[in-house]
Amino acid sequence: MQRGRRIAFDYGDVRIGVAVCDPDGILATPLTTLEAVDNKLELEISQILEEYEPIHIYVGKPSHMDGRESDSAGKASTFAKILSELATCPVTLIDERLSTVTATRNMRDSGVNSKDARASIDQAAAVEILNFALEIEKNKG
Repeated sequence: MQRGRRIAFDYGDVRIGVAVCDPDGILATPLTTLEAVDNKLELEISQILEEYEPIHIYVGKPSHMDGRESDSAGKASTFAKILSELATCPVTLIDERLSTVTATRNMRDSGVNSKDARASIDQAAAVEILNFALEIEKNKG
């Protein structure tokens, strides 16, 4: 697996969870939650990309359990196109089925109320997306 940081985004209409991994692709960690309707969104994303210098960006692509694209998949695709204009590395849409469900369950199991931790759940969902992407990369090489 190529050395370098990867970043994942869990796009939502209100919030966008962001996660990053270490240069060796071992540990994905929550980074921040961005406001999707913020007029400084592209600037904030550019600052993140400049600071972390990712070699790959992943965006969660919402799908139904049977694999059909959800209504939100188009929005995630549009967001991925924006990222590809801001980034110098590849941007890949990746299946995010159950990422938010898994993140919510993990937080609940650790005693965090989901209503009190919406931003944290978005970040945790981004971690799930990034972990899935890292597994795919590791299995390729």
